[in-house]
Amino acid sequence: MVMKKSYLLALIIALVATGWIVSGQLGGPGTAETRAKSAAHQPKRLQLVRTHVSRARQKKNEILLLGRTKASRKVVLRAETAGRVAAVGPREGAKLAAGQVILRLAMDDRKARLAEAQALLGQRRLEYQVAKDLSARKFRSETKLAEADAKQQAARAALERIRLDMARTNIRAPFAGTLEDRAVEIGDYLSIGAPVATFIDLSPIRIVAEIKESEIGAIRLGTQAIAMLPSDRVLVGRVSFISRVSSTKTRTFKVEVEADNSDGVIGEGMTARLRLDMGSVKAHFVSPAVLTLSDKGTIGVKSVDQGDRVRFHHVKLIDDGPGGMWLGGLPDEIRLITVGQEFVQTGQQVSPVPDKAQPLSSRQPGAL
Repeated sequence: MVMKKSYLLALIIALVATGWIVSGQLGGPGTAETRAKSAAHQPKRLQLVRTHVSRARQKKNEILLLGRTKASRKVVLRAETAGRVAAVGPREGAKLAAGQVILRLAMDDRKARLAEAQALLGQRRLEYQVAKDLSARKFRSETKLAEADAKQQAARAALERIRLDMARTNIRAPFAGTLEDRAVEIGDYLSIGAPVATFIDLSPIRIVAEIKESEIGAIRLGTQAIAMLPSDRVLVGRVSFISRVSSTKTRTFKVEVEADNSDGVIGEGMTARLRLDMGSVKAHFVSPAVLTLSDKGTIGVKSVDQGDRVRFHHVKLIDDGPGGMWLGGLPDEIRLITVGQEFVQTGQQVSPVPDKAQPLSSRQPGAL
């Protein structure tokens, strides 16, 4: 009897539990189905992003290069005739006018050879005149007259050669400039082609630099350039040469700037920092942290449009520095996403939170 009561109690408990489970699945307003439908009708929470209004402003566009000064002309003078150095002129470092004598070679027997050549020419002229008179009277053939004329011309050429050789004993400045180095002294014997002196022209002075292949297309002949020397002297010049063949090692192109150096104070080989003026351009000054990648891996920035949807913008780097970077290719005014850009997709609607800090575009570079 006791065992029957136990079975009956267990059966009642099982029936109550089954009814409770079934009522949860099939029941009314408090069921799981009702709760799921209620959750589906609740508004979806939007992704929060921090935004910042950036306004474009005029940015002076420059290309910065490191170069060195170079003489506009530089030549190594060489002996054009052989001989012993008989006299030297100005000292090294002297400024000379064009044609000024740097040194003289000894004449040796040149004057004697000049007198000999002059005498021979006189003889050949007389012989030619006699042959011409005889030929006119039919006493001398035309062949003999031509032979006499040839001897006269040869004598004249010999005289010119000795005169030229004598002139070459004076080694002169080829143009106005500075005597940089003299390699010989009195008593030295020079053969033809022996180096005598190095002569340079420092006015105008040239500044030679190398420019990247990505920037070569931006400059033109005549572009204004400002050069800063280690002595803090500032030179204003213009681009005078742009190479069209790159270096095989660095893939850079040579650029030359000419600047006034009429006083000759600036020498060759000095370091110079060049600024090439490329005009001005509208740009945004931003922190590098706002940069992100598009779905295709392109670098740019993300913004929020009027409908609070994410937009991606390709950008052009104009300049950068320790305080931030200048970006071009953007609208004049834009709501940049400064925090959260990596977690949202283009076209996605977001909930923007304005940045209360001072706009980046109104700060000075370095004030981030």
